[in-house]
Amino acid sequence: MSNIIKKVIPMLDRILIQRFEVKTTTAGGILLPEESVPKEMQGVVVAVGPGARNPAGAGHLSVGVKEGDRVLLPKYGGTKVDMDDKREYVLFRESDILAKLE
Repeated sequence: MSNIIKKVIPMLDRILIQRFEVKTTTAGGILLPEESVPKEMQGVVVAVGPGARNPAGAGHLSVGVKEGDRVLLPKYGGTKVDMDDKREYVLFRESDILAKLE
């Protein structure tokens, strides 16, 4: 894991996710343009915020995922985050994540 990612701490209930890379070549070796390949709807959790503020009092509500979990993502949404490495990172709220995969 990059040192840059270790310095990123999402705020409140936000979660930083690295999307899985999409294959851009077919089994026969044909290269596909990026526009024709659908986005990958799965990713791995890279960093997790402390959780949403507790409306009943002090502290934060716990987040349902932890670093290293595989999650199912919506097709659209999230905030794209550019880092020095060439991977695709997206910042989502906890409520935007569709499911946790095992």
